Amino acid sequence: MGIALILVSACSFGSGGLFAQPVYETGVSWHVLSAWRFGFGALLAWLWVLARPDTRRGLRLLDRRTLVTASLLGVLYTVNSGTYYAGLEEVPVSLASLIVYIYPAIVAVIALRVGRRLEGRRPWFALALALVGVALAVGGIPEGAIPPIGALGLIVTSPIIYSIWIVLSARLSGERRESVGRDAGDGADAAAVTALMISATAATYWLGAVVFGAPVTPDRIPAAAWPGLVGVGVVATFIAIQTFYAGARRIGAAQAALVSTIEPIWTIVLAALLFGQTLGPAQLLGGAFIIVGVLIAQAPTEAFSAIRPGVRLADE
Repeated sequence: MGIALILVSACSFGSGGLFAQPVYETGVSWHVLSAWRFGFGALLAWLWVLARPDTRRGLRLLDRRTLVTASLLGVLYTVNSGTYYAGLEEVPVSLASLIVYIYPAIVAVIALRVGRRLEGRRPWFALALALVGVALAVGGIPEGAIPPIGALGLIVTSPIIYSIWIVLSARLSGERRESVGRDAGDGADAAAVTALMISATAATYWLGAVVFGAPVTPDRIPAAAWPGLVGVGVVATFIAIQTFYAGARRIGAAQAALVSTIEPIWTIVLAALLFGQTLGPAQLLGGAFIIVGVLIAQAPTEAFSAIRPGVRLADE
């Protein structure tokens, strides 16, 4: 169940940029898109919580510390999503999905100190491979098609923030080194906590829109933008976050990141089919480096022992 939930989450997250592209083409900015994205997501999340007796009970059982932590994680998610969707205004979604996918290797390194750790030098080697992959992906952009450095910087920043959010949210859900793999009921109720996090993110975006005078009211949204806004809110927000949080608490943050390997593949294939976006040889090689780095970081040590009997990569 944990693996299935993460697979659904990965494909849902990977669809976000695809929904965003036609919205940007109508003139809607990333801030307005994000406000409506998390507004729809929060509405659905609360409907889901209130519709089921067990989630209503889980909401009542949340203590003050959990409420505050979930809200702060929602604010932190604003930074992650904001950097990514702001960067998408200039960076092709297929390239952005490759760069962002460095996050599983970062999660593996953070997990050395928090959650279920990966022993030895393997996480650092995996992170180095992923960084090389990002360099190849960015360096392989054809001359004349290079996005602004600021936009690329935003896309690179996003997975760093996302990695921190993943580890902290998994820890809030009950993941500890000694508890990963237990029943999902060990932590706070997933649906209730997710509703709180999405609501905090939505509130941050809407408050920012009011303060900065963004054209966020419905009468200022082009009709052609609404399908994409609803899609990114339902699929890439409500479904993606709910399933990731529920899946990560079952199999752990690091393992969840491994299962998410399908995300860039899903995004790149759909970007090619829907928008004609293709990657060059150097970018594809970079993507291979990133995914190999993720697999090395997350695969069981026994997998490497089978290749070299009696030798554990973690001990080398």
